[in-house]
Amino acid sequence: MPTPDEDIHWMKLALKQASNGVGTTSPNPPVGAVIVKGGKLIGKGWHQRTGGPHAEREAIADVLKQHQPEALNGATIYVTLEPCSSHGLTPPCTDGIIAAGITRLVYGSQDPNPKHVGVAKTIMRSAGLEVHSGVYRAACDKLIRPFTKVQQTGLPWVVLKSAISLDGKTTRPPAEGQWLSSPESREYVQKMRYQSDAIITGGNTVRMDNPSLTLRSTNIPNKQQPWRMVITRGKKEALPQDYQIFSDEHANRTLIQEHGDILSALKTLANKGCNSVLVEAGGTLMAAILQLELADELVIFYAPMLTGGADAGFGQLTPEIVLEEQQFTRIGSDIMMRATIKKPTPPQLVYPEGKQK
Repeated sequence: MPTPDEDIHWMKLALKQASNGVGTTSPNPPVGAVIVKGGKLIGKGWHQRTGGPHAEREAIADVLKQHQPEALNGATIYVTLEPCSSHGLTPPCTDGIIAAGITRLVYGSQDPNPKHVGVAKTIMRSAGLEVHSGVYRAACDKLIRPFTKVQQTGLPWVVLKSAISLDGKTTRPPAEGQWLSSPESREYVQKMRYQSDAIITGGNTVRMDNPSLTLRSTNIPNKQQPWRMVITRGKKEALPQDYQIFSDEHANRTLIQEHGDILSALKTLANKGCNSVLVEAGGTLMAAILQLELADELVIFYAPMLTGGADAGFGQLTPEIVLEEQQFTRIGSDIMMRATIKKPTPPQLVYPEGKQK
């Protein structure tokens, strides 16, 4: 019988597998699984894309590539999220685990939808499997926070990203050049875009910068370009239609939300299957999102320069913004701060039906 420490060890490996799917599985969550027998790893896998095999079935298939089916008899499967128990785009993983002959299930996070939570445990125990839940749960829960938020509120996880000079400015005078952040920081932002399902910007940013808001780094895997959502106070016709996001090869991935309606923009993105969105915009839109308590995470690149000028970082903010889980990292010549935002008001739970994973 594995010890609690051994269970945590294998769950950490399953979590590492799950992290491979961040940015490619929405509207599903990233999930990883490993299969162990006699204290040895015999299979592993992760959910790679919507409509593809889930992590449990990937891990089972990995075992069968290397061993005879009998190798699964009496094995333990470690999964970062409670296995699915209903038919969707793929068959239930509970059926696959039982049919494989696995006799022990260990999982980290519970299904965030209360209609599904605990169902897998009941099914598995009824089939004679030993089941343990909540192993290394905090880390597993953290990985699927965007999925959980959509399931529970109908809104995506919102990450605000900005580069700021030491005197609190988000732009440089025209004569000084375009970039505040270092090349290394800009490469990190490409990774953030890859892990996001959509990028939000403001109409004023589009008019001033003509951004592309695309994935273009050679250091990240290929995937479909994120949605690009422009939130503008006016009408879409007032935006320059010959700019990149309206005229490039990904123009069909550009959306426009008129009248500055941030909440409607987020609901639209959630309905399109977005779990996580990245906001790259000016201080006015950033402040508005914070004011409405719609932001979940803040990433700021502090650049070692003093720029002067009048463009303050986040404009006028009435409430105090409390940051938790702060992390400070040196990236190139910059200091990156990444933190979650404490919500003064608990989110309203809606538990939408959504599409089955």
